[in-house]
Amino acid sequence: MTFNPLEQRGIPLDRQIRNWSELNIEPIDPDRADPYTRCRIITMNGIETEAIFFSHNFARVCPQLEAKQQLAEIRYVEAQQQRVVNWLLPGQSSVLETVLGYEQVATDLTSWVARMEPDPYLRQAYEFGVLEDFDHLYRYANLYEMLEHRKAEKIVDNLTEVMPGRPTFMQHRDPVDNVRDPYDRNRVDPISRLHALTIMSAEQQTMNFYMNVGPMYMEPIARQLYQEIGLIEEAHVTHYESLFDPGETWWERLVLHEYNECYLYHSFMETESDRKVKAVWELHLNMELEHLRLACDMMRKHDGREPESILPRSLPSPVTFEPNKEFLRNLLATQVDLTTLGTGYVRDAHERFQRMQERVHDAQKAPSEVVIDRHREMFGREYRLQTDGEHPVESLREARVKS
Repeated sequence: MTFNPLEQRGIPLDRQIRNWSELNIEPIDPDRADPYTRCRIITMNGIETEAIFFSHNFARVCPQLEAKQQLAEIRYVEAQQQRVVNWLLPGQSSVLETVLGYEQVATDLTSWVARMEPDPYLRQAYEFGVLEDFDHLYRYANLYEMLEHRKAEKIVDNLTEVMPGRPTFMQHRDPVDNVRDPYDRNRVDPISRLHALTIMSAEQQTMNFYMNVGPMYMEPIARQLYQEIGLIEEAHVTHYESLFDPGETWWERLVLHEYNECYLYHSFMETESDRKVKAVWELHLNMELEHLRLACDMMRKHDGREPESILPRSLPSPVTFEPNKEFLRNLLATQVDLTTLGTGYVRDAHERFQRMQERVHDAQKAPSEVVIDRHREMFGREYRLQTDGEHPVESLREARVKS
């Protein structure tokens, strides 16, 4: 049976505010939870955080007092939702364990979106970005073993491989080359809007997390690695946010945010394995249905258009966390040497890219390379988690040498 959020009624807004005991929910068990439950939590934290940021930014430019008051009411509830979602993460998990979860989200969520994206240009944007987050997972996994003497399979549970992607030090590009062409709001498939908002929100939350937790470490190599990868995450937010058509109105974007929250809560409710967490997804979905209804009313009143003109007729297939090993290995074998030039992609290191590399590195080794060197010094090897076979890029290099 198809589910159309526009035809559903949720919990009335005046019944959505929760008291302290309702907000104080039990977190997941870090030793027993499904790694993809953690990924769903991290994803929805990013989605709710983006919704709050968007609403604040909208309120700062919105001239209608009544609309600003409505935004404030909805925003307070979404702030409560964000706390509930983020507080599902257990306090006994270290920051680095949470970071590994963040990079597992970036790897498997972006891979899934890339596989499902109907637009070739947008698909390429996700394929390009995911190889960089894949490498971040590898760098943090080595740091994790160095600092906490534990292996990343404790977190990713063999669902996601840990091995080099596009080297992090090669990800520092001139900022102008991080800007992509936007989709056309009048022609884009509605699912592409949802994909772009989902990935941008997740990357933005990762950027925010790293820029805040990085300086809390005492170990210089940890501080440096967070600093470097945090800068790449900023570039990723630029990369993904530039995909949005700047002609979209604030009302249009408000409806899109609320619809996307319905889509993701419904998706995760359908796929969640943890009964208690599933109950949170179901409750929040019923809240978001009302937020969507109110946003649609505001769009009709202030924008003079029907929300159905920009939205799918029913929810698309559920967003699914699942292994993407074969997909990623294929990307590694075919796209690891790409960089950007203007709004496109090239294989050759052009002058602007080389100039940025020289300015950023200044003949020094990047922290992302130093962490691997230090790991080899400590353990006589680097940390990897490969489920089978050779690294696809290394296999390709060996084949080239033999030929």
